[in-house]
Amino acid sequence: MSTTGQEIKNVVLVHGAFADGSGWRGVYDKLTARGYRVTVVQNPLTSLEDDVAATTRVLDLQDGPTILVGHSWGGTVITEAGVHPKVAGLVYVSALVPDAGETTSQQYEGFAATPDFVIDVVEDGYGFLNYDKFKAGFAADTSDADAAFLRDTQVPINMAVFATPVKNAAWRDKPSWAVIATEDKSFDQAMLQHMAQRAGAEITNVSASHALFMTQSGVVSDVIATAAQNALGSAR
Repeated sequence: MSTTGQEIKNVVLVHGAFADGSGWRGVYDKLTARGYRVTVVQNPLTSLEDDVAATTRVLDLQDGPTILVGHSWGGTVITEAGVHPKVAGLVYVSALVPDAGETTSQQYEGFAATPDFVIDVVEDGYGFLNYDKFKAGFAADTSDADAAFLRDTQVPINMAVFATPVKNAAWRDKPSWAVIATEDKSFDQAMLQHMAQRAGAEITNVSASHALFMTQSGVVSDVIATAAQNALGSAR
């Protein structure tokens, strides 16, 4: 991509597991106020294929170059879906960043456990975050009321998705940025840094929980804007 001085106006936001797209409201409001055209994907969380299809469906609707943003499990989704020709850059928000041929679960190998992030798996193989540990593991820097709402509206994920390898790694061909929450209790900090560094992402660290897409919407929005301003002039 050699075009310089052209700012991208389309942004697509992809949520992660145990959440839905409404958590992006703060980022959405800040970016639309700055003139960006923002669309939020609603992942079914039923399979990697289904989530990639949901994201691709939204990307198909964009009218030009697009910044694709993923939080947490959404990072795996954008890694696969980001090969879409309209995607000019990727932003990983405390997100998983697998390589082609790797599964999501492989990203955890060799890194410390996260005792506050507890997934309870029900009979049909879907996982919910443990209610008692939810705030500590997912949203420690939110208010009790916001944490309770997130907990009680969480969307379960088919746990089989974590064993599904990605076929493509869009970050190998497209510029990427990462916002990493330094107080994230859902992933080992070293794991987040390793994944982002391997992808060659420009990293911004911020003091926040895993719910940084809500609690640090300003920082996240600023990084997305930086990506939008620079992706077309960045070559991989």
